Amino acid sequence: MKIKTIIVSQPEPKSEKSPFFDLIDKHNLKIDFRPFIQVEGVSSKEFRQQRIDILEHTAVIFTSRTAIDHFFRMCEEMRIAVPEAMKYFCITEAIALYLQKYIVYRKRKIFFGEGNFAQLMDVITKHKTEKFMVPLSDAHKAEIPKLLNKAKVKYTKAILYRTVCCDLSDLQDVNYDIIVFYSPSGIKSLFKNFPEFEQNSTKIAVFGPTTAKAAKSNNLRVDIQVPTPACPSMTQALDDFIKEHNKKNK
Repeated sequence: MKIKTIIVSQPEPKSEKSPFFDLIDKHNLKIDFRPFIQVEGVSSKEFRQQRIDILEHTAVIFTSRTAIDHFFRMCEEMRIAVPEAMKYFCITEAIALYLQKYIVYRKRKIFFGEGNFAQLMDVITKHKTEKFMVPLSDAHKAEIPKLLNKAKVKYTKAILYRTVCCDLSDLQDVNYDIIVFYSPSGIKSLFKNFPEFEQNSTKIAVFGPTTAKAAKSNNLRVDIQVPTPACPSMTQALDDFIKEHNKKNK
């Protein structure tokens, strides 16, 4: 059987130039975009239970736009005025620029890295006298506290939002040739919604080693895994796989 249908466990791309839309045209596919997980903020009551005083910190480390949104949401809910002297360390310039939604950018001390936390640590370690706050999800990369601890940086990990499974019950009787996962949480959501899920001929595509590990630990067969040196993107991997598979199944 040829590959005809794909479900991507993420929101639909906002840009019409997304390579996913090129795949649809190139292989005459039906691709549905459906988040398997969603983010919800912790309440101010839950945050108080963490016994964190935001104003004790002199710098904040942001790994995503979501972290920025929930940091400023919590400050607003707790009626905390963030001092102008607060420093901001962001994993990318794009995330740093997103701060403009909440602060006057040019009047603040803002630092950013080039896309990964290990590289941002080079910037952070030049400011070791700061006391950092790190807003995170309940399901965050272990690498973050590990690298901060290794560098002996003073920091507080603050859980400001959590990842929860979406209701996918309307997909009960819908079958796809390929399911694309980007996180272990997406796989958790699949089995929470469909505990009796059996893969059979469905192909599983995963992004990243932790997602692959989660798939295999749930006895799923991983057919497509990225990134690899030869194939860095999911759309490229899907293109190559579909081309080869459909050639064999004419």
